[in-house]
Amino acid sequence: MSTNAVDNPFFARMWTVMARHEPESIKRLRRENLAGLAGRVLEVGAGTGTNFALYPDTVTEVVAVEPERRLAVLAQQAAAAASVPVTVTGNTIETLEVSEPFDAVVCSLVLCSVEQPDSVVRQLFSLLRPGGELRYFEHIASSGWRSRLQRLADATIWPRIAGNCHAHRHTEQTIVGAGFQVSGARREWMMPAWVPVPTSEVAIGRAVKP
Repeated sequence: MSTNAVDNPFFARMWTVMARHEPESIKRLRRENLAGLAGRVLEVGAGTGTNFALYPDTVTEVVAVEPERRLAVLAQQAAAAASVPVTVTGNTIETLEVSEPFDAVVCSLVLCSVEQPDSVVRQLFSLLRPGGELRYFEHIASSGWRSRLQRLADATIWPRIAGNCHAHRHTEQTIVGAGFQVSGARREWMMPAWVPVPTSEVAIGRAVKP
């Protein structure tokens, strides 16, 4: 395992349980996020490898980054059972070395948890070929009372219990600021809008490197 491995046992246990009981509504969004991909794909924050079984057979290779060492072990097991070739690495995206650009990058519920989202998304931009896509399915900043709830959660306990997740992030602005052109996106509720959970609203979309 890489020396850049992350050690977060509480979150790893929690995420493993959540992944095993993921509702169909989230699986549907994962499938949508991966639909139509082809060629070499970089997946950031693979978790337990939930996406691996959902990649279309037009994908020729997946390089999956998962620095949390307990999750990476489970992701490697999922990679062995996947129908497309998957390599799991314990590096962080900031330290990942690649020999050629990727055709696509996949981010699923991960950009909320990185320390420097602007820097990470610029790094992803640099790892794509011209015309390559960033596919994202991410928690995002809401408005109104939920925005206040998110900011309170981020300033207190939420990042500590949820693997450094920050609910109130303007992720789509970060993506555009890195140089991407968003070609299709929408927002959706994973839970009813009235439920006071800071990560209920997500954005799903695709962005292209010019």
